[in-house]
Amino acid sequence: MMLKKSLAGLMVALMLLGAAHATDLVVYHGWSSPAEVAALNVLKGGLTAKGDTWTDLAIPHDSGANVSLINLVTGGNPPNTFMESDPNMYRDLLKQGKAMDLTQWFTDNHVTENLYKPVVDAITVDGKIMKVPVALGIDGMVYYNMAVAKDAGVDPAAWKSIDDMFADFDKVKAKGYIPLAIGGQQWQIGYLTHSLALAKEGPDFFEAIYGTKPDKAVFDKPEMKDLLDTIRKFQQAADPASPNRDWNVTTNLVITGKALLQLHGDWMKGEFAAAGKVAGTDFGCINIPGTKGLSLSVDAWGLLDGVSDDQKKAELDFAAVNVDPQIQNAFAKAKGSTPLRTDAPLDGIDQCSLNVIAALKDPNITSFPTPHNTADADWLNTTWDVMFKFWSDPTMTDDAAIQQLKDGFDAVFG
Repeated sequence: MMLKKSLAGLMVALMLLGAAHATDLVVYHGWSSPAEVAALNVLKGGLTAKGDTWTDLAIPHDSGANVSLINLVTGGNPPNTFMESDPNMYRDLLKQGKAMDLTQWFTDNHVTENLYKPVVDAITVDGKIMKVPVALGIDGMVYYNMAVAKDAGVDPAAWKSIDDMFADFDKVKAKGYIPLAIGGQQWQIGYLTHSLALAKEGPDFFEAIYGTKPDKAVFDKPEMKDLLDTIRKFQQAADPASPNRDWNVTTNLVITGKALLQLHGDWMKGEFAAAGKVAGTDFGCINIPGTKGLSLSVDAWGLLDGVSDDQKKAELDFAAVNVDPQIQNAFAKAKGSTPLRTDAPLDGIDQCSLNVIAALKDPNITSFPTPHNTADADWLNTTWDVMFKFWSDPTMTDDAAIQQLKDGFDAVFG
């Protein structure tokens, strides 16, 4: 009995000692949807299991978060880890000694060798791994209502090209459905444009516009006019209620059987899941027909350097949790994303994510990080502005749009 009491006392003492040394991490992010919160809870559970604690510093989406992060760092109240994709942010923090170079840690822990190459590209800034990846998604995927497709007598899985897709739209209209659901907002048109630039026009064309070293000569290539003509086809196929419609409201048209399909980021999957719909039963998902390449969004965290040894250990605990293969599986199921480790277990992973993984392994499909990870932010905003003007004005010619892109290129790059 005395031994049991002594052991019990020792356990309590060890627990208290552990609690005394528990390190609290301030985690800066902008996630708030039910799926995002569920995914964050997976990470919190993993961090707690390592003896650390988590304090949220949540900033709503589209709230000028970059400025807020810089203000927190320069004001002396920085978070320990922060969700950020912009490579320039890491360059700025690195100059201040505040961004952590994780290259050696990733190598020592055998992480780099088990990531898909586009993920490694997305987390690398100027040759150094500066980010901890957590979520992988495709910027442009076709989600379609299987019941609508059956009723209209079309099979999206059989489409070999975008022309095949448009050729079936008359059948869909004849049955009273909207063929193509799209929200006419600037950012949605921006995502549609870069997804089509890669999928239809190919990797070289995509890199010349959205890569780290864009080339003005690309605007005089025939692929540029082909892209603009394709965008115009999409605009003309949009329903009258498209202008200014939010993406999730647009997704609901597909979910409720009012529209056949939506081409958008695979965050749409969360909307289908929330409505109780099952991939492969209620809805299908395919890459853009005839795709030559995929633009991948990689949500990733930065870690603050210049901290105490305890904080650094806790931050690396956080990194380890995010890239753990088992946690990647649980996180992906909660978020609706795709596991970004090649060795992550795939039990319970939905058909859409399995399609993504198959495409990542296809030698005929080249994948790149989203332009948000590679392109100059001012230049990316310029392309969005021009393409949204082109979308919103059906009388605007290809030549006029190309000239505006050239002028914008000169304004940004000189």
